[in-house]
Amino acid sequence: MNVRERATRLRANLRARATQLKTDLPAVFLALKHPDTPPLPKILAVIAVGYALSPIDLIPDVIPVIGLLDDIILLPALIAVIVRLIPDPVMAECRERANQAQGLKGRWYHAVPVIVVWVLLGLIIVKAVWR
Repeated sequence: MNVRERATRLRANLRARATQLKTDLPAVFLALKHPDTPPLPKILAVIAVGYALSPIDLIPDVIPVIGLLDDIILLPALIAVIVRLIPDPVMAECRERANQAQGLKGRWYHAVPVIVVWVLLGLIIVKAVWR
C-alpha cells in the first residue's frame, strides 16, 4: 500500500469518525439526563464543557496552529471517552431519541422567540442612542 492510499484511508476514517461524533453529540446530551447513566460520564461531560468554555487552555490559543490543536484533539477525545462509558442500551435508546428529534431541526419557526428578543434589544439600544 502506497502513501497516497494510506492518506486516503486515513481521511475517510477521520471523516467517518467526525460524522459519528456529530450524530453522537445530541445522544450524549440526552444520555446525561438518563437515570441509568453512571456518574463518571456526567462528571467528564462537565469537565469537557468547562474546558470548551474556559478561557484557560493547556496550550494558549494565541500560539498559531498548535494553540487550536489542543481543542481539536482534546474535546473530541473526551466526548469519545464519554460515549464509551455510557452503557450500550442507554446510548442506543438516546441515539434513537436523537434521530427522532432531528425532524425538528429544519423548522424555522423555533427561531422566532430568539429573533423577537434580538429585535427588541436592538430597538432598546437604538432608542437609548437617539436620546
